[in-house]
Amino acid sequence: MTDYVFPPHQGATLAVAGTDARFPVRRVYCVGRNYAGHAREMGSDPNREPPFFFCKPGDADGVVSVAPGTTAELPFPPQTTNFHYECELVVAIGKGGANIAVVDAAAHIFGYAVGFDMTRRDLQGKMKDAGRPWEIGKAFDYSAPVSLVHPAAGVTDIEGAAISLQVDGTTKQDGHVNEMIWSIPETIANLSTLFTLQPGDLIFTGTPEGVGAVQKGQTLVGRVDGLTELSVRYV
Repeated sequence: MTDYVFPPHQGATLAVAGTDARFPVRRVYCVGRNYAGHAREMGSDPNREPPFFFCKPGDADGVVSVAPGTTAELPFPPQTTNFHYECELVVAIGKGGANIAVVDAAAHIFGYAVGFDMTRRDLQGKMKDAGRPWEIGKAFDYSAPVSLVHPAAGVTDIEGAAISLQVDGTTKQDGHVNEMIWSIPETIANLSTLFTLQPGDLIFTGTPEGVGAVQKGQTLVGRVDGLTELSVRYV
């Protein structure tokens, strides 16, 4: 039996549709500006440059598993006055590998979920202006709520799925997965040249245009066709 100087920190796990099993989260990767409209609204050129990535915490204080039919109440984060939502399709990796070919990428996918890449936009902006890392803007506590994971075998036409987000019932984001600059297989292939992907990794694949600020008490509902919706309220 191993002795620890204090109890090991628990990793996040996500519920899986159609089973009592849980999906254990390893790492959380995020693709930056993967929709042309969002790239433009953030002041960037949406030309097809190589994708770039950043990470969020993969533990239970970073990834929040939101049960179906519930609205998770999460604490409004400190040190921000410009707290933004970004609704995204999340890809759950079930088979690891490095230098994965685009044509082989689908075989590495366990399933899909809806996720929010929550962002302290003011802090992110300060870091960008200073040429510093984005962690304080992207990798804070409870920054990655995620819905139920749906196994890929039961999801049809994910590339053509609509993706949307409502704030207190008003639609703020409305797009389609096929509007990505880099497709899901291309994203997996590119990421796997930088990191050896492992089972349990999550990939947030980017957000459509329409990102904006969240106020305390507002409810966010994210939807991707064929997946369980994600509902969160920041209090």
